[in-house]
Amino acid sequence: MVKKLLLLCLFFLVSCGLATTRPKLEMSLAQVAFMAAKDAQADVKAPGLYRKAEYYYIKAKSSYKRKYFNKAQQYAILSKKYSERAEYVAIRKKALENL
Repeated sequence: MVKKLLLLCLFFLVSCGLATTRPKLEMSLAQVAFMAAKDAQADVKAPGLYRKAEYYYIKAKSSYKRKYFNKAQQYAILSKKYSERAEYVAIRKKALENL
């Protein structure tokens, strides 16, 4: 009886640990978007958006290392969003300078 209860508790704990998946895709997309913003010189052309993207990217990496996968996913999505905006603004400003 005790073995069955112990086995049931162990199974329950293991299954809870497997419920959260690692946000590998979100982290990869955030990294690529952040690097694209950096290549577009968003740190110079759109520093506010670039800093927000950098902040959320660092938070996402930190949360991922600490195994807070839900938070890492949220931060990665925010980082991607701000990185894409920063890249767009930087490219737009660069194009307008060349007119």
